[in-house]
Parts: sequence; structure tokens; C-alpha cells
Amino acid sequence: MAPGLDFFKSSESTEAPVVQISADAEPEATCASESPAPKVIPRPDVYYNARLDPKNFLEGELSLDAATRLRQMLARPGIVIAPGICDGISARCALEAGFDCLYQSGAATTASRLGMPDLAIATLNDFVQSAQMVCSLSPSTPVIADADTGFGGTAMVARTVYQYIRSGVAGMHIEDQVQTKRCGHLMGKQVVSREEFITRIRAAVIARDSFPGGSNFVIIGRTDSAQVLGMEEAVFRLKLAADAGADVCFIEGVKTAELLTSTVEALKPKPVLVNVISGGLTPSFTCKEAEALGAKIIIFSLVSCVAAVHGIRAAMQSLKKTGTDFSSAKGMDPRAFFEVMGLDDVVSLDTLAGGSSFDVV
Repeated sequence: MAPGLDFFKSSESTEAPVVQISADAEPEATCASESPAPKVIPRPDVYYNARLDPKNFLEGELSLDAATRLRQMLARPGIVIAPGICDGISARCALEAGFDCLYQSGAATTASRLGMPDLAIATLNDFVQSAQMVCSLSPSTPVIADADTGFGGTAMVARTVYQYIRSGVAGMHIEDQVQTKRCGHLMGKQVVSREEFITRIRAAVIARDSFPGGSNFVIIGRTDSAQVLGMEEAVFRLKLAADAGADVCFIEGVKTAELLTSTVEALKPKPVLVNVISGGLTPSFTCKEAEALGAKIIIFSLVSCVAAVHGIRAAMQSLKKTGTDFSSAKGMDPRAFFEVMGLDDVVSLDTLAGGSSFDVV
């Protein structure tokens, strides 16, 4: 058996039976009182890896390994708050503000690196190069990265997982849109079949579990089907994803607090991620509100790049109008700017190494 495949139960498994769900079954009714109890029979296709059981991450100091630390944060009380970052400057600002988890948004990465909209334009190389830079700034801080559709078939999904792990990414989400995907908060989305979605999840799980030396990399199953096929189908797809090994479930575009609560209940015990974008499909939940509704991770995908557009646009307009950048600088001189970018760390390193290049800066 190939590495990673041994975590899927065999048909002779003696593990506790679980609810039977097949990829071509109809979604369950949303009201349990209106439908009979599901038949409980052994499942040959449910993923389980004892090493990654959440109970193994409940105690002890937070790990210096980012993926392990993210699992510890997921297993312990409190919501995980991950602001979206788009480049090194926004990542530095998020770390300075005290955030202990970051989110590399696909939309923000596409905008920052390419100056283009989130319409399946950025490649795996664009995402990986951005992740390498971001993860290097604070290696123990978990970075959750968008992986879009996995950038191709199963081989590309596996390649994405391998490259993300090597880059230091702690976890990624992979979705069920077609390859010509778009931002989850735009209209006109199309999704692949249940079978193709689950194949992507399985490929990611197998790749993670066969990574040389082992990895605690977190795999997040995302569905965009709520706006296309309805919430029942979206929840059902995520149940299938969880059975295939997804560690976290993510429905894009949850439109009400009630729907978020019912989604969390339907997917227990899997943690649920909610994506908040101002003006998007999901209400502008605060972190406390999302936690009270049962979400375990909240990401703010566009917080940095939207702020950058407002700030840079205002600075450019001011420069064009006044002929000076004095007002937009707000008193920040070059040294103060470089201090945000880690100046003191670089100077200290040079000094400790016996260098004298930066005795005066």
C-alpha cells in the first residue's frame, strides 16, 4: 500500500461503526425530527490517523513547528483569528499587531503579485513564492494558505501540498470550484462534482501523510457550492470531505448567523472556518460573534489589501495634488519604516556574528 493510504480504514476494520455516506447519495434532511435515524454500518472509506487525533494536541507548550502549533490552537479553547496578508509589509504589520496566525489569501496574493483580479490567474509558483517569504518572517507563526482548486489534477494537488509544507505553511484550504475559478464572493461560480472534490481532498491527505519525515500539515476542505446548489448540498459535501480526511471544514459565503450555527452543528466535531469580507456574502461577524456562533477559525481575507488600496490611493492623490509626501508620511522616517520591517533583528544578527557593517544605521 502506498504511503498515506494506510490511514483509510479497510473493509475489515474493527473501528467503531460510523454513519454510511456515499458520494452519490442524497443530502440528509436538515431537520433530524423529520427523517429516520441514519443506518449505522461499518465504513471502509473513513480516514483516521491516530497521530493527528486532536486529543494529542491538547496539552504542552505551543510548538515551534507552525503546523503543530496550528493543530494545538485548533484543539484548545478559543477562536483562531487569522488576518489576511498580501505581502511582506502587511505580514510585518499583522505580526507587530500581535496576531498569532496569518492567512495568505489567494485574492490578495493575486492582487499583490500580479495586480490582477481573483479569476484563476495566479499559479502555484506565485502562491509558493509568496508563502516562502511570509513564512520566513516568523517561522513558528502558523500561516494558512489558499490553495484554490489545487492547480490541476491529483498530481498537482499533491505537488501543492509538498511545496506548501516545504515553504513552512501550516495549513491550506482546497475547494470544489472548477479550474477557471473566481473569488468566492463573486457571482457566477461553478463547482465540480462531489466525486472530483473528494478526490482532491484525498490527494491532499495522502500527500501530507506520505511527506518524508512526517508532517502535521492541516488540510481544510472548502466548498463554494452553497451559492450554486444550496446549503444542504454544501454541508453534505463537507461531511464527505471530513470523512476523506479534511481536518477543518469551510463553507464559503455563509449568509446568516443562523446558517453558520446550523453548519457548525451539522459538521461537529470538525472545526469550522468562516471567511469575513466586508461587503461580501458573509455578514461582518466580529471575532467574538463568530466564536459565539461556534466557528473555530475566522479569516479576514481582504483586510490588508483593501486597506492598502485606500492608504496608497490617498497618498498618491495627495502627492499629485500637493507635490509632496509630507502629509501622507505622517512623521514616519526611513528608519521607523525599516524598524517595522525587522531592522533591529538584522542589526543584532550582524553584531552577534562579529560584523560591524551596521554599527551605525
